[in-house]
Amino acid sequence: MKELSKSILLLLLVISSLVQSFFLIYRLPGSDSVVKSADKYIKTDNMGAEENVEHLIFPEQMIIHLGENKHTIFYPEMTFYNLIYSRLQSRTFEGFQRKSVHDINWDQLSKDHAGIELKFGSGIPVTLLQKVMQIVPDPLFQAESINRIWIYSNHTENKVHAYFFSSLGDVVYEATKADLTVQDVQQHVDFGAQWTPYTKVSDSYYVPEKPIQLVESDMSIKSYTTEQMQQNLFFDPSITRNIREKDGSEIYTDSKRSLQVRQEQKWMSYTDPAAAPTGESDPSKDVLAAIDFVNQHGGWSGVYRLMLTQSSEDKSSITFQQYYFTYPILDTPSFRYGVMKLEMQQGTVSSYERSLIYVDHEGGERRQAIKLPSGDLLRKLISQKANDAEIDNLYPAYMPSLVKDRLKLTPVWALKLKDGSVRIIAY
Repeated sequence: MKELSKSILLLLLVISSLVQSFFLIYRLPGSDSVVKSADKYIKTDNMGAEENVEHLIFPEQMIIHLGENKHTIFYPEMTFYNLIYSRLQSRTFEGFQRKSVHDINWDQLSKDHAGIELKFGSGIPVTLLQKVMQIVPDPLFQAESINRIWIYSNHTENKVHAYFFSSLGDVVYEATKADLTVQDVQQHVDFGAQWTPYTKVSDSYYVPEKPIQLVESDMSIKSYTTEQMQQNLFFDPSITRNIREKDGSEIYTDSKRSLQVRQEQKWMSYTDPAAAPTGESDPSKDVLAAIDFVNQHGGWSGVYRLMLTQSSEDKSSITFQQYYFTYPILDTPSFRYGVMKLEMQQGTVSSYERSLIYVDHEGGERRQAIKLPSGDLLRKLISQKANDAEIDNLYPAYMPSLVKDRLKLTPVWALKLKDGSVRIIAY
């Protein structure tokens, strides 16, 4: 009997030991599993803040058409931009009808009718746009991507028209039921009556007739270390090996993934060539997966805006454009900064590029007011810089540079061409 009792007690002790070992290895109190598969990544603490998709989708420009061929432009974080956009976000749009974009003379419309034009810069999937605007699901255009919304009032009809432009460029969708009145639109348009006047050029971009004032800034910075990114991006950093390139950059690899760091610019490029599932890519899911990836691998060091292009059926190219207050920070060949870029395949990250620099808010900032040129002088500079190339857009921006280990943001005009390239008009 004693032997049987001892055997039972020993068995219970063994089982208890196995259970404790399982919890110690796989689950610690208040945390996720310690053991992770080779396809998972380890999150590093004390890096950038996390963000959600609702804060990353907003128009790059809000063009106010005043009628009588008068226009003005509001940019993100301007008081009237925020006021109008927040009001439009609370309105409901439904009952969509598909039309050819060529059915309406948009150039004439912008001259004759008061309205609000929201330009997103790239196609935003409707399923994501619904997260920031009250768009009733509609199978007619649920799978579309929208790059522009145009809302205008027609006083002769006493009616508001709301058009959503497909990023493919050939079709437009009208919301036949828009929760807006002619008075609502006119009130929003009136906010721009005393703002900087703009002249429309060649049906594609607008030139201000008065100088635009920005702030030149000189900021203290810090940077994430290579060790932090290694710990963050590799399953087992201890097995990575280091390769120094002739150009001074360093490559860290575990034979599957690779991390290239350009120390002089504090810029990193990460690649993971692991095969992704076959089939068509879902841009909305790719965007959400990209945001989750950034949240876990470096985080966000400021305000960013989503730009999305689907380069093929199974791949999405996602760029997050960084802003300094109202205007975007350019990514230049001479100094890589201002964007985070990801290539996605079926929700899997195949490449990830970003700056390791972030602003040290406790280190101080020096500012100086700068006025950008306007009117005839700006038109002359545009002509010289474009050199007969077809222009897509003109907007104020910041050109970044490193000066004595500090980040300098210099106000410039950015001239975007139809081929997607950007030329800088510094003055």
